[in-house]
Amino acid sequence: MSDELLDLRKRIDHLDEEILARLCERAQCAQRIGTIKQDKVFYRPEREAQVLRRIAELNPGPLSEDAVRHVFREIMSCCLALEHPLRVVYLGPAGTFSESASRAHFGSSANFLPQASIDEVFRAVEAGNADYGVVPVENSTEGVVGITLDLLLAHSLQLCGEAQLRIHHHLLSKADGIGAARRLYSHAQSLGQCHEWLNRNLPHLPRLPVASNAEAARLAAEDDESCAIAGEAAAERYKLNKLASNIEDDPNNSTRFLVISHHDAGPSGADKTSLVCGALNRPGAMHTLLEPLARHGVDMSRLQSRPAPGGLWEYVFYIDILGHRNDPEVANALAELNERAGFVKILGSYPIATI
Repeated sequence: MSDELLDLRKRIDHLDEEILARLCERAQCAQRIGTIKQDKVFYRPEREAQVLRRIAELNPGPLSEDAVRHVFREIMSCCLALEHPLRVVYLGPAGTFSESASRAHFGSSANFLPQASIDEVFRAVEAGNADYGVVPVENSTEGVVGITLDLLLAHSLQLCGEAQLRIHHHLLSKADGIGAARRLYSHAQSLGQCHEWLNRNLPHLPRLPVASNAEAARLAAEDDESCAIAGEAAAERYKLNKLASNIEDDPNNSTRFLVISHHDAGPSGADKTSLVCGALNRPGAMHTLLEPLARHGVDMSRLQSRPAPGGLWEYVFYIDILGHRNDPEVANALAELNERAGFVKILGSYPIATI
């Protein structure tokens, strides 16, 4: 072994000791913060977003920004668990993309609890059985998740964060090849996201929709003649072989998730505000509704209409705008919007996710 190699290994050992000492010092600071907080809201999305942005900006390489953010995401997760282990619910079962999004957002040290439906995620948070919930709201290929929007209107919970997850679908099976496959399980949205690939490669295989991709993987794990479309987490959990990887039709396929709780986030410097409102039933109502946003220079990043609950041919509008509700221009625009709309419900302000 060369002298240079020995020296480098000694240097790495020394650096590891320094890193460990600094990690423990950081954890002690986090514990101290937990003891002096008055409001006992331990998770501060705006603070974590600021830390991750600052670290990414300071990164000199050779590690990528994504790698650095991942490391510090886990450090903050471990330190937060010393103050207060978070209970996070998500659309289950284990192995879904919702679980992957939850872990990417909160780190691995939270307690993750799968729920049978999106409605159950909302109920668990509202009842106080969980601190936070993670629910899908929009896919770049298949569009919005309507039930999530409806529940945001129906419940009193607020949005305190968002996560974006690149969705990579794999064809999974216990078998080593697709020749023995007699049926294909997957969630309906995933079937839609892989429609063209399936038409080219498995045109005659029956496609059976199930409640989730994780459920599809579980069924495939019980039957040598079945295959499933699911993600990496499900493949690992159910010990399935990848017969084909990244079979989604759109290589940029991604899903946006929202984090629900009893509070939203403070200003982080790069924020988004979500709201839902109703337009009065008269000519030019939409222009009247949106004009204050344009006049105050507030960027609207999304506008989605949904049928109003119980109202025949009436609609409510879900709007995302850039900026925090406490920013002066946003606050002024929202005040005017509140005077013009039939109703306005601010769903929350929160840091913009980085993918």
